[in-house]
Amino acid sequence: MTGVKNTSAAPKPSKVQRQYLERGLKQPGGKLPLFDKHGQRIREQTIRACMDHGWCEPWARNPIKPDWIVCRLTDAGRTALQSKGTV
Repeated sequence: MTGVKNTSAAPKPSKVQRQYLERGLKQPGGKLPLFDKHGQRIREQTIRACMDHGWCEPWARNPIKPDWIVCRLTDAGRTALQSKGTV
């Protein structure tokens, strides 16, 4: 069967996605960072991939930087972080 996606196993975050999502575990409301621990901006591709999987959701708009995506961790994100391993 071509074109059929295997939905039996939930997707797992990559190493980079996991590092991003884990930062929300200790923040009020699950707020996710805009910058990594080295002060570098989190790549939009990483944020959008996590949003596409439902692991995070947009939370607030930044009127000064409207192109920045401020997100928070979702329950699905917390569940994904409990899974073993990465993709």
